[in-house]
Amino acid sequence: MAGLRVLAVDDEAPALDDLAFWLRADPRIEEVAVARDGAAALRQVDRALAERRPIDAVFLDIRMPGLDGVVLGRLLAQFARPPRIVYVTAYDDHAVDAFEIKAADYLLKPVRPERLAEAIRRVSGPGERAAAEPGSAGSEPGAVPPPSPDPELVPVELAGVTRFVAPADVWYVEAHGDYARLHTPSGGHLVRIPLAALEERWRGAGFVRVHRSHLVALRHIEELRLDSGRCTVRVGGTELPVSRRHTRELRDLLVRNARRTP
Repeated sequence: MAGLRVLAVDDEAPALDDLAFWLRADPRIEEVAVARDGAAALRQVDRALAERRPIDAVFLDIRMPGLDGVVLGRLLAQFARPPRIVYVTAYDDHAVDAFEIKAADYLLKPVRPERLAEAIRRVSGPGERAAAEPGSAGSEPGAVPPPSPDPELVPVELAGVTRFVAPADVWYVEAHGDYARLHTPSGGHLVRIPLAALEERWRGAGFVRVHRSHLVALRHIEELRLDSGRCTVRVGGTELPVSRRHTRELRDLLVRNARRTP
């Protein structure tokens, strides 16, 4: 596979020089361009597309004068072939924005070489855009696609530190208005993401809606129980209700997945 073409963006020259140096040192990267502000970065991405040499990833600071990193990330996401975005910032209060933009990673300055290497791995692998479209050959109506190789991480705040939770570690999700609580083996994490948004984004990671208040991971369902017309599932040791409208769909999905398991 050809090396990556990446763009580093930071308004502070020393930080930009350091980032570009470490990016060029990685053998997976073929070309590193730099920009000192958001407007210049946008022009470079647009020009690269016109020259049919698209930029694969943008390593982007957030707090910059003029066009900041969050706005720039949203603009880049609208391109016909958007680059993967990795935020490189001294601030941890934009992690939710990064999730909404579907950033590949979120690095805090000073960046450790091993974390930068991990971020490069994320942007060099197949992204969500390579997933098969619904109705493609071999798909089964109503089936849940297999988990993507690199599902989205969710930023959570723990004692003032931003951590990232992988969908594979989540048993189920509980709605809390415009928030959602992720239930994992390490405890619950409240995030500012509506349940409907997670349902859409995590469908490819094996999550299904079983109730207006709950989204569950199929792989973590321990038991499905039907009792006097009432359906429940046990996930992570917790019994959750399944609404009537979701009961048959859930049962069919579990049967389908069981047939696929060797």
